[in-house]
Amino acid sequence: MVEMNAEQSYQKLLEAIRLRKDSKEVFELAGLAMGGAWIAERLATDLNLPHYGVINVAFHRDDYAEKGMTALRTASSMSTNLPFEVNGANIILIDDVLLTGRTVRAALNELFDFGRPAQVQLMVLANREKRELPISADFVGEQVSVPDNQILVLEKDDAGKFSFQLEARTA
Repeated sequence: MVEMNAEQSYQKLLEAIRLRKDSKEVFELAGLAMGGAWIAERLATDLNLPHYGVINVAFHRDDYAEKGMTALRTASSMSTNLPFEVNGANIILIDDVLLTGRTVRAALNELFDFGRPAQVQLMVLANREKRELPISADFVGEQVSVPDNQILVLEKDDAGKFSFQLEARTA
C-alpha cells in the first residue's frame, strides 16, 4: 500500500487554486480523462467555478496502436469537452499522476486542436519523476516514489473522496 494520502494532496492543490481565485486571476481548469477530470470536477465544485474542461488524449497517444480498443472505450466514455474559449486563455491542465510526461504531451496536442492558449500550467496530484520528456508540474500535491514495476491508480469513492491504489504494470 502506498503511504500517500490522496485527500491530503487534493487539499493542497485546492488551496493553491483558491489563492489564485481569491487574487482575481482568471483561469480555466481542464482535467485529463479520467483521473484528472475527476480532480477538475471536484475543484470546480469546491471553488464554485462555472465549469471545467475535460481532455481525452486517446487519439494523440504515441502508443495508440497498442492501446487499440481500450483507447476507443475511454474516448467514448469521457470525450474532450472544453466549455470555454481556448484562444488566449490561461489554462491549468490537471492530471492525477505525472510519470513520463507522454500523456501530458498528448493532452497539449489535443488542447491545441481547439486553439492557442495564452498560458498552460500543469497540476498533478502525484509526481513520480521518471520523465521521458522535458515536462514538469507547476502544482504538485505530493512527490511519490513507486517501484517501476507498479503503477499508481487514482480511485474515487461514492462520496467523491480520492485514494491511490498500487497495481502491477502490465506492459
